[in-house]
Amino acid sequence: MANNTNGAEKHSPLEQFEIKELIPIEVAGNDISFTNSALMMVIAVALICLLMLAGTRRRAIIPSRWQMVAEICYEFVANLIRDTVGNEGRKYFPFIFTLFMFILFGNMLGMVPYSFTFTSHIAVTFAMAMVVFTGVTILGLSKHGMHFFTLFVPPGVPMWMWPLMIPIEIISYLSRPISLAMRLFANMLAGHTLLKVFAGFVPLLGAAGVLPLAFVGALTALELLIAFLQAYVFTILTCLYINDALHLH
Repeated sequence: MANNTNGAEKHSPLEQFEIKELIPIEVAGNDISFTNSALMMVIAVALICLLMLAGTRRRAIIPSRWQMVAEICYEFVANLIRDTVGNEGRKYFPFIFTLFMFILFGNMLGMVPYSFTFTSHIAVTFAMAMVVFTGVTILGLSKHGMHFFTLFVPPGVPMWMWPLMIPIEIISYLSRPISLAMRLFANMLAGHTLLKVFAGFVPLLGAAGVLPLAFVGALTALELLIAFLQAYVFTILTCLYINDALHLH
């Protein structure tokens, strides 16, 4: 019974989300060990740097493959900012582009077998969401001062409804980092878990596993799409929050 339990735990779909210590590091009694999550973040940053360096090293009228990929990424984020924030949002392009690429590569690297999806951990997604939330709040306060708090007064609402609407608007604003973090975390966690569960049926069914195998292939393609869409959603919501801070109502 114990062996069966250990075997089930070993092949659990949640095993892929386990944080594993690679290099133990302790500073002043605090554990800051280098983990598999940190390793995948470093790999993601390194791959992004390599892509952009390879794409911009030899710029030509007829772009190379790497230059074309880099330009597509650049134009995609630039157009996103232009459509949601306007020309005033161009100064925030480095931050938004870095955020999009980091999440995108984190999601895509998680699709590689035996790798680790750091965007499937709430601690990582919440940290990114808090950076966005804090930055947007500071931006709004620095640009508008105390007038920034008019964001919590919906336009066209009569004054007698303010005691009801203002708390709702404040709660809605404070829930932004939670919704940002939970959306990315939940989608990556659920998708990878489902993929692992169905993939586990294929070797058990033998020749009859052709249909589950085809389903796993389709599910993998769907997960790749979701990996891109979640990076896009996180980024466009960041742009919308910046737009709210810049232009209020």
